[in-house]
Amino acid sequence: MQPSEDVLVSIVLPVYQVQEYLPECLDSILGTAQSFQGIEVVAVDDCSPDDSGALLDEYAARDQRLRVVHLPQNVGLGRARSEGLARAKGEYVWFVDSDDRLTDGALAAIAERLKRTEPDVLLVDHALVDPDGGVERNVRAHLFRDAPETFTLAERPDTLDLIMTAWSRVLRREFLLGLDLEFGHGYYEDISVTYPVLLAARRLSMLDRVCYHYRRGREGAITNTSSPKHFDLFGQYERIFAFIDRAADIAEPFRRAVFDRTVRHATTVLAAPGLVPENMRRDFFRQASEHFRRFRPRHYSHPSGLRGLQYRLVERGAYPAYVALEPLNRLRLALRTVLGRARGAARRAPRLAATALRRAYYRGCLLLPVDDSLAVYAAYWSRGYACNPAAVFEKARELTPGIRGVWVVVKDRTGSIPPGVEYVVDGSARCLRTMARAKYLVNNVNFPYEQPKRRGSVLVQTQHGTPLKKMGTDLRDHPAAARGMNFDRLVEQCGRWDFLVSPNPHTTEVFTRVYPGGYEVLQTGYPRVDRLVNASPGQANRVRDELGIAPGETVVLYAPTHRDHQDQAAALLDVPRFADQLGDDHVLLVRSHYFDTPRTAPSRGVVDVSSYPSIEDLCIAADVLITDYSSVMFDYAALDKPIVIFAPDWETYRRARGVYFDLLAEAPGVVATTQVQLAEIFRSGEYTGPRVAERRSGFRARFCPYDDGHAAERVVRRVFLGEPANTNGPASAGK
Repeated sequence: MQPSEDVLVSIVLPVYQVQEYLPECLDSILGTAQSFQGIEVVAVDDCSPDDSGALLDEYAARDQRLRVVHLPQNVGLGRARSEGLARAKGEYVWFVDSDDRLTDGALAAIAERLKRTEPDVLLVDHALVDPDGGVERNVRAHLFRDAPETFTLAERPDTLDLIMTAWSRVLRREFLLGLDLEFGHGYYEDISVTYPVLLAARRLSMLDRVCYHYRRGREGAITNTSSPKHFDLFGQYERIFAFIDRAADIAEPFRRAVFDRTVRHATTVLAAPGLVPENMRRDFFRQASEHFRRFRPRHYSHPSGLRGLQYRLVERGAYPAYVALEPLNRLRLALRTVLGRARGAARRAPRLAATALRRAYYRGCLLLPVDDSLAVYAAYWSRGYACNPAAVFEKARELTPGIRGVWVVVKDRTGSIPPGVEYVVDGSARCLRTMARAKYLVNNVNFPYEQPKRRGSVLVQTQHGTPLKKMGTDLRDHPAAARGMNFDRLVEQCGRWDFLVSPNPHTTEVFTRVYPGGYEVLQTGYPRVDRLVNASPGQANRVRDELGIAPGETVVLYAPTHRDHQDQAAALLDVPRFADQLGDDHVLLVRSHYFDTPRTAPSRGVVDVSSYPSIEDLCIAADVLITDYSSVMFDYAALDKPIVIFAPDWETYRRARGVYFDLLAEAPGVVATTQVQLAEIFRSGEYTGPRVAERRSGFRARFCPYDDGHAAERVVRRVFLGEPANTNGPASAGK
């Protein structure tokens, strides 16, 4: 993307050892979730030892708004920010941490406020994101709700109670440069800038909107790390007081407030278990005491209560008495935390109560007798009738008509259930009762953890794709993709499986390792592929007619995968332009991943089929498939029709998500890494040649060895009829 001529905001992005999180951060800034384009990103690679620098270069090659500075040696976060600031050109500058992310639409909201109010400092609100994916808004959000559009610090001194991080404020660049400030070089490098800009600002503004997601609990974060570097706190506050002395005409009225924050900050760090190494705690207290006496304002009076007593002990250097008081102080901090969480829990109470009630009802239903003639089916987190469970359901109706099949579906997707198919709404009393009594449970993902299967029931895990990307317990090394996955719970759920359906030996080898359990592996092929293998020309024509495709037109199906390490991936293919490049005799079907929001606008030669009920039917209708890393390629290979891999972000995906083999080297067809290459592949017809057919044949032999059109039958005979395993490969047990 071309940079805007007028850069309103320069985002300075220091980068060091964050390759797992960097793609999500960059996509949150440069992706389609941000409509405002008047930005530049100055990314400073602080001699990062991982692949972060290469990731930056890869993104910069695609988007000219990103400029990358590679430092020859590591200089630390503070100096990296200064290096970025020196190269910034925007009217405003925003220092963003490269392991965090912006919220959707944040830049447009910030730009609108900056243009309307022209502040020296714009403070933006944030939310804390836990490792398990939970999001909690800033506890001082009320300060944002109550603020006028513009104000001074004298008018709202409680602004000093906000978090003092660089990423929480957008600064007018000339204003910042005019203050002659520098970021520090230690753990608390930002406060020597973030305090002074508030003290010196003549116009402040606060945006009552969560614009920033701060990743809490990341390994290596200062709030989690025991280190002598916490002593850096005192040096940074010394610089703040030096600024107050230097700019006394504007900053002196706030000296006491800053002093109180200094002492509170030091005592909070000391009170946090494990931050200051045990053998250094007395020395940390001594420095806090010296700092107190050195910078205490004239006519200072201590606060009241327990905090006032604590401050007096710090001032006197009474370490033994302070240590004796610490349990009370920790109790005070704990109570404050508990009260904050209790307020949040009160807001969530109705939902929690309903969850507890459903759990109790389900466990009560487990006491009812099992129904040996009942099977429950679900797919894709109960999103509808689809995939391997649907194929098994249809074959079971044919071979075991005495077993009643019932589908679980979420309320807003009941329309996806075909006529005549019985279903229950997910979470309803009838659903819980049906699941608790069922003899058979079939799903392509896990059923809810809170609804364990009863003793004696049979759970069939069909899964829903051949693994190219890392899966299961292998995601322990890819936290950005795992997104807070509970691995202990995952292993426990694998222990509930009785059967695991596998499409090929590669999948068997991977899944039995990353999904440990005592289940039996059914090497049958995927039941959903039966539909492709058994397809007739009449089926293809029927789907084409439904979609309004004229006879003789070449149908191209574009089906990209989801980027698990990102909230919403940037569009990598310019769909309208590519449709024009294909020409009038082609129709481009665009199928978004079910985790992603469809973004295909109506245009000539393009049909958005994201909501079409059966991707198998779309594969049957298509003449050629374009995909990136989606498992649809392994199913489509059974059709022996051309496949083109469009992988412009392969290196990013490979590093962030992890893969089991090099797709570009072992692709089932031609590979393109740019849209220019992709268009040329279709213009030249390269995707249909004999060399490509040979590659496709080798791919099919590896990943489609069991696809003979009878996979569903083999599953039904083994699970429902109890016949010995009849697979196209050697039976194997889970480990």
